[in-house]
Amino acid sequence: MSDTVSALNAAQNLDDLYKVFAANHYTAGWHKARPSLWREPRTGFTPQHWRYKDAAVALERAGEWIGTELAERLNLLMCNPVGDNDYATVRTLVSAYQMIKPGEYARAHRHTPNALRLVLDAKPGLYTVVDGIRLPMNPGDVLLTPNWCWHSHYNEGKHSAIWLDFLDVPLVHLLEPMFFEEYPGGFQPVTSEPNESPFWYGIDWVRAELQKVTAENGVRRLTLPSQQHIPTMGLSYLQIPNDAKLKVERSTVSRIFAVVEGTGTATIGDLHITWERGDVFAVPSWTAFEIGASQDALLFEVSDEPVLQALRFLRNDSASQTTGTA
Repeated sequence: MSDTVSALNAAQNLDDLYKVFAANHYTAGWHKARPSLWREPRTGFTPQHWRYKDAAVALERAGEWIGTELAERLNLLMCNPVGDNDYATVRTLVSAYQMIKPGEYARAHRHTPNALRLVLDAKPGLYTVVDGIRLPMNPGDVLLTPNWCWHSHYNEGKHSAIWLDFLDVPLVHLLEPMFFEEYPGGFQPVTSEPNESPFWYGIDWVRAELQKVTAENGVRRLTLPSQQHIPTMGLSYLQIPNDAKLKVERSTVSRIFAVVEGTGTATIGDLHITWERGDVFAVPSWTAFEIGASQDALLFEVSDEPVLQALRFLRNDSASQTTGTA
């Protein structure tokens, strides 16, 4: 007879049993310390707003002491103040401001998380190399770095450049298929410089495509055709004219917005903000929000909607009411 069976047979009450359960790494389903099911989504993640003007100064000051020789990337992660989290912006995504100084080269590496860049401020001479393909980095451009692609950044210009990074690292942390590798020798050579690339969405192309989109309540949404390269993130540009508003009900989608141009306001749950170019704000899962422009605006949205769609976890308030669930 095992020690566990002996202890179970010796139990005089449920409290005795619970001690044996705990010693053997069991939890009684009727005696959980916290519920495992609830009537509607819960999240500890909160609506947040980060100001580009603050981040730009912070990066410039850090750049006085840190460069690509000491740090692989000079970036500021936007972490949501939930528990001991010091990384994720929303549950499945992280965003960061990244700066590269004149003459610097951010060493090449690759990893299983997918990544992309939205360029904020850049002068000629800034580019990213993805698997040997040289991609330009102009303000407003979006560049993709799909899973396991080598990527590095160069600034051959005379001015510091800043962009926004978006990655699905928190999702990879949850699922645990993390792999990372540095490029041998650090330097990735350029093998081609095409005029077009499926990894690059130039701002001129974006503006032209937006004009082909039918506006809803004045707002145009251009969803980038990026799913075949980055299946975990939905990427969209939103054109919001002066005095127009985008109002979205609660859904299971987590989102991060970045302001490409313009000014406006947003109400995200109980948070009320005024935003301007370069700012970033986070909309956690199951949080209603409204975005209004006080000046013609262009926003960029990154979400985990494709993951929820693929797993059939995508729900919103309307769907919940229709099915009679909370």
